Amino acid sequence: MARILIVDDSRTETKNLSKLLSKHGHQVIAASSGEEGLTVAAKDLPDLILMDVVMPGLNGFQTTRKLTQNEATKHIPVIMVTTKNQETDKVWAMRQGAAGFLVKPVAEQDLLSAIAAALGP
Repeated sequence: MARILIVDDSRTETKNLSKLLSKHGHQVIAASSGEEGLTVAAKDLPDLILMDVVMPGLNGFQTTRKLTQNEATKHIPVIMVTTKNQETDKVWAMRQGAAGFLVKPVAEQDLLSAIAAALGP
């Protein structure tokens, strides 16, 4: 299965996503800020990143843009997982390079489908 980096400042959200992903055989890495997410992504090169938007410091949009512009990490698909649910948020996420956009709370099947789509065959 995949190595997935969760970038979210909410411990509860990270724990819930980790439990769900682990149950389906994925290996989980976590970062609690955009800055930490950049560091961990460059060091560990996960297969996929689940990115919150609303975080102190670098927000998820800024972090995703930096990841997709970095030679070392631009190949890693990023799925935004956020409470922001406006169409403009989704459009902006895609312009930053996101491969997917899910609104919290995320249904288990929706998350698994988005991960499968982002990772491809």
